[in-house]
Amino acid sequence: MQRAYAPYSKYPVGAAALTEDGRIVSGCNVENASYGLTLCAECSLVSQLQMTGGGRLVAFSCVDGQGNTLMPCGRCRQLLYEFRAPDMQLMTSAGIRSMAEVLPDAFGPEHLA
Repeated sequence: MQRAYAPYSKYPVGAAALTEDGRIVSGCNVENASYGLTLCAECSLVSQLQMTGGGRLVAFSCVDGQGNTLMPCGRCRQLLYEFRAPDMQLMTSAGIRSMAEVLPDAFGPEHLA
């Protein structure tokens, strides 16, 4: 979250995840004067994942500028679902939860024939 670009909201967000091969990837929110173009921390994390070799996420955490745990929004849960390892764990404000707990009955690549 220290690298976040948040001049409009003043609300920096940072995300970090562990990959199956042991790498740590991270992301931060990047705001834009055209608010709809703002990128969330999860989005930049997934971009870094792909740019550094791809793979699957096994553990994920997202925090605000004070280091408080944040729950990814529904859009971001879907984004993380796409790149998850089968037993991916998320740090949430209620403790560690599985992806199935935070996005039940998810739609994913397996649904596209």
